Amino acid sequence: MTRQRAVELSLLLVAGVITCIAYALASLGERASVPADIGPFLVVVLALLATGHIAIRRLAPNADGTLFPIAALLNGIGYVFIARLDEDLAALQATWTLVGVAAFVATLAVVRDIRDLARYRYLMALAGIVLLLLPLLPVIGREINGARLWLRIAGFTIQPGEFAKIALALFFAGYLVEKRELLALGSWRVGPLVLPDPKHFGPLLGAWAASLVVMVFERDLGSSLLFFTLFVVMLWVSTARTAYLVVGGAMFAAGAVFAYNAFAHVQQRVSIWLDPWQDVNGDGFQLVQSTFALASGGLTGSGPGVGSPERIPAAETDFIFSVVGEELGMMGASAILAAYLLMVGIGLRIAIRSHDGTETLLATGLTTIIGVQAFLIIGGILRVLPLTGITLPFMSYGGSSLIANYVLLALLLRISARATPTGETTTVQPVVGSTA
Repeated sequence: MTRQRAVELSLLLVAGVITCIAYALASLGERASVPADIGPFLVVVLALLATGHIAIRRLAPNADGTLFPIAALLNGIGYVFIARLDEDLAALQATWTLVGVAAFVATLAVVRDIRDLARYRYLMALAGIVLLLLPLLPVIGREINGARLWLRIAGFTIQPGEFAKIALALFFAGYLVEKRELLALGSWRVGPLVLPDPKHFGPLLGAWAASLVVMVFERDLGSSLLFFTLFVVMLWVSTARTAYLVVGGAMFAAGAVFAYNAFAHVQQRVSIWLDPWQDVNGDGFQLVQSTFALASGGLTGSGPGVGSPERIPAAETDFIFSVVGEELGMMGASAILAAYLLMVGIGLRIAIRSHDGTETLLATGLTTIIGVQAFLIIGGILRVLPLTGITLPFMSYGGSSLIANYVLLALLLRISARATPTGETTTVQPVVGSTA
């Protein structure tokens, strides 16, 4: 057993024990009794963690040893609070966790070299765009809470956009590695800016336009912002041109103004963000109740199972962080934030240590997805940003999100398994002097 795997096994045991203790405490706080199924629950948790660990040990023995335990801890804590809120949803979340771990193992088994996927970059772009547009179909598309993001197939509700983000990240990584020099060198002057030939921007702009379609027709601001950020970050990393950040910022500002003026639901969310107290019993009710929950949690929280998270609408999805803040306090909420920061830091370290351009860009993109998602939803809960309704990775209730994030995690681990341990080289070399 390598040192990485030994560290991983130790951390997984800690994550499993913390999850089971939290599950028991939540039951004690709510029913004043230890749950009868605590034994089987512990066995199932440890079995899932062991399955993931054995898969990594056999299929990616040199992979990072901390990513999977962090994800397992977030998944376990999220499950505990979902069970605290709704036992039926907890049963479904347990099933989705099992499917997610299976998808994690399958991804490690099938994807042995990320560059094999990058060769199908245009197919990935097509798959991503199709997945984004599927909810617009009249028969199987479903609108929930004002956003048309779901498919209803054979009794199951699926959010295809969760898988589209991975497909688009694969497309961006493959395309930008191939075209990075052409995109870094300017040949087309627009005012003070020197931009690359428009024909090289065509596929990228097509993928970006798909994110606008999501915002306009599906009314999903969070996913639209996520895709746009992914696009700008990966373009900037591949070329090191600050001009792309400037243009991207200008495009974001223009899009934000357009969305605010064109869509009533955007104006509503901005109004709630600025002053949720103006309509405490109406549009601002959810955010106000979340604020009360966080305030009542204080430093150490009311205790698992002792708070009143049921007062917050959609607490198990959009506001799971508020439930953690109420019952585990600022210390528990800070620990969750630290876990996401660790995931982002580890993901960027994997990108830096990778010796292949495609893998470096893909690791950057996948890490961006995790980090931006967490920032958007937690920022909305804390009123740093308007609410976007995006899920909190690994913690919020939702099968599509959980499965997609486990696939994303497997891809990151596959990249880390191929990275040189000392991080001597990386082949994504921006063109010198192209920062204009």
